[in-house]
Amino acid sequence: MRFAVYQVSRKGGRETNEDRMGYCYTRDSGLFALADGMGGHPDGEVAAQLALQVLAARFQHEATPRLADPQQFLREGVLAAHRELLRHAQRRGLADTPRTTVVACVLQDGALWWAHCGDSRLYVVRERTLVLRTRDHSYAELHESLSPASTVAPFGRNVLFTCLGSPSEPMVDAAGPLRLQAGDRMLLCSDGLWGNVADAEITARLGRTSVAQAVPDLVEAALREGGSRCDNVTAIALEWEGVDEVDAVSTLALGDEVFASSIQAAVLGDASADDLDDAAIERSIQEINDAIRRAADKRH
Repeated sequence: MRFAVYQVSRKGGRETNEDRMGYCYTRDSGLFALADGMGGHPDGEVAAQLALQVLAARFQHEATPRLADPQQFLREGVLAAHRELLRHAQRRGLADTPRTTVVACVLQDGALWWAHCGDSRLYVVRERTLVLRTRDHSYAELHESLSPASTVAPFGRNVLFTCLGSPSEPMVDAAGPLRLQAGDRMLLCSDGLWGNVADAEITARLGRTSVAQAVPDLVEAALREGGSRCDNVTAIALEWEGVDEVDAVSTLALGDEVFASSIQAAVLGDASADDLDDAAIERSIQEINDAIRRAADKRH
């Protein structure tokens, strides 16, 4: 596989950044994931981190070096993350369970599989055309699908009817495969981005510039539009094959047992908010992007 990747997360106007994102890959398979910890519940940032850690741990165990069934992996992985949040709340004696949204996708055999729960989104842009956008598990999106002519929804856009960590088993939408073409761009983002930047602008920016240019521009546009009360804005994007830029990653030389990950490793259940401060997240993201650039520079 060969892909270009770029990721960034900004706190916006919130006190803490409860978004998390990252990716893992082997020679033949790649997992990309993003989670948005939900305010109003305890340990939102921990919920998001645990969700990614569960997915990464399962990917490392099952992608050897490819997944037997990517769609099943995603569905079961998201549900496993949900169960881990319930166990976390029980271990800590919390009166309420930490909650988070999640969106994840797998690249394998030149195709894309994806799954999501909540309102973190996946966009796929091909030749400046939006070919895929996940549908939020929100009352606003449900209302729009049932009454497309109506411009007024009875609920705010951020009122969800399912998420990880909820008392009942969450709704998980899993789909694929979508056969990829060289140059396809995929964007996973939290609602801090898509809530402030229209789908048309997201599509246009992804379609006309590299992901290394489009992602920072989209995040800055969201922060400007959101103003002082802007939600956390987080995005991870990749371009599939056919890329020739500094952010390119090639897995062709990896051995069968090699596993690489940008997701913070930790013992499940031992994460705490103190371990996940914003400065550490920013340093981790910068180190990942710098390492990608150094590796690419050696190839050119």
